[in-house]
Amino acid sequence: MWVVAKYKTNELNFLRENLLKTFGDKLEFYIPKIKCQKYVQNKLKTLERFILGNYLIFYHDKLNDDNILARLKYTKGLHYILKNFKYNQNEIKDFVNLCKKFEDKNGYLTQDFFNNFCMKKGKFINGPFTNMVFSIISEQKAKLKILIGNIKTTISRKSGYLYRSI
Repeated sequence: MWVVAKYKTNELNFLRENLLKTFGDKLEFYIPKIKCQKYVQNKLKTLERFILGNYLIFYHDKLNDDNILARLKYTKGLHYILKNFKYNQNEIKDFVNLCKKFEDKNGYLTQDFFNNFCMKKGKFINGPFTNMVFSIISEQKAKLKILIGNIKTTISRKSGYLYRSI
């Protein structure tokens, strides 16, 4: 059964270790992530960001048992488990499969994942336009016409630039 849980900030590795001790090697973790760039002291740094924030998705067959789930909520590093995850197993599984479909060879989500969502405004998260906000004028199959400030430009969907909806 898939479980969606919120973990305490900076305690993800600790929580993983505790869950692996409890369930063993058959436990499957999934946290979708992107690689973004940010200017720090006039230098461009590459960072790893989790798109779900402090949420973690994990799977194990034993998670069907209510007694195990009751003990699980006292695991160190775990903030809480989302309610009603039992009723949303198909949606969780579909989300994980969708994310895995759009991962590159290093496990990072590609821009194609974000292209599935309708957006009118976006923000670049890597490249020379990092942190710049833009409006979409028109969308075509292979490119976007955008407006950055007063400048109209066109970017290719395969340019390698990552952007997200705002």
